[in-house]
Amino acid sequence: MAWETEQLRLDPAIIRPGVAAILRDPAKGAYYVAESGGAVVGQVMITYEWSDWRNGNFWWLQSVYVQEACRARGIFKALFAHVVAQAALQKDVIGLRLYMEADNHRARQVYQRLGLVQTHYQVFERIFPKSA
Repeated sequence: MAWETEQLRLDPAIIRPGVAAILRDPAKGAYYVAESGGAVVGQVMITYEWSDWRNGNFWWLQSVYVQEACRARGIFKALFAHVVAQAALQKDVIGLRLYMEADNHRARQVYQRLGLVQTHYQVFERIFPKSA
């Protein structure tokens, strides 16, 4: 997924325990997957951001992916609808957010069709190197 969307090669010695950590600790987030014929064909990961301004959590959609052969079949639309329904059940969830590669025009169109709007915020980061 990272290679296809961002031409990034992830270190398995880091990504495996990273995925295991979120599966063990629901406070970190959750994965939702879509299956077809017993195989996972799409996914979205949710992480949480507390907003003191709004006294509630934003759910961040991350690691959004649908296998290329399965795109344009409504898989992400179904995953997104499920996330929206789950968020609506939580009293502390005040909204959904995601970030995407700036040049991913196809994803932008999908997100806009689902009612997401581009904000005036930009993402900045500083990465601290970690070893496995």
